Amino acid sequence: MQYLKYLVVFLAVVSCKPEYTAQEIVDGSIKNAGLDVLESSELTFKFRNKHYAGLRDKGNYNYSRIAKIGDTVTNDVLSNNGFRRFVNGQEIELTDKRINQLSNSVNSVHYFSILPYGLNDNAVKKKLLGTVSIKGVDYYKIQVTFNQEGGGDDFDDVFLYWFNSETLLLEYLAYKYHTSGGGIRFRDIKKEHKVNGVRFLDYQNLKPKTIDIDFYQIDKLYEEGSLLKVSDIELVDIQLNAK
Repeated sequence: MQYLKYLVVFLAVVSCKPEYTAQEIVDGSIKNAGLDVLESSELTFKFRNKHYAGLRDKGNYNYSRIAKIGDTVTNDVLSNNGFRRFVNGQEIELTDKRINQLSNSVNSVHYFSILPYGLNDNAVKKKLLGTVSIKGVDYYKIQVTFNQEGGGDDFDDVFLYWFNSETLLLEYLAYKYHTSGGGIRFRDIKKEHKVNGVRFLDYQNLKPKTIDIDFYQIDKLYEEGSLLKVSDIELVDIQLNAK
């Protein structure tokens, strides 16, 4: 009888769903989405009629954005060495303010295109807020903030990510930003791409009717259908070469 009692306790323990830390959830999500191959890779795609290319090699990176208007070709390049702009092959001098604006613009697209891969950057601070249900599915809800050092101009922005509790895959995200007057956005998946076994996402971009809300309850507003559509976030012609 004593043996049976311990056996029942053991089975109850092993049958319980394991609890994870925020770091373990993010690590598992990156692995399950196949995004770990990005550490040494070349990724290209089109977004809103501009061509993007991201070269990554174990911490070294080179992010570019090429836009063509008429006969003018503008190539913005952000790397470990800083930002440079070329117009028809000639480098253009820019003010520090303009460099910051363009750097943030290029980095933002590359950052969102490979989520949740970037959530292991050194400046990122992750906090597990618990488990929530959205449309009958359970998710781990994680808050992400940034250290001021290494967090860029938008270090005080706050992000929320919802990871499927069964697959650990990212399915929703939201962020509260302060630039250009500030605002709140919520994104759900519009389409899933699989490129060489790696998961990339298109999103529907939504916002609340007013920013005077409890940001941490935005998933409830989404469930209620009270968010407004802003735009679609779509990656086109994705190509990946993992080294």
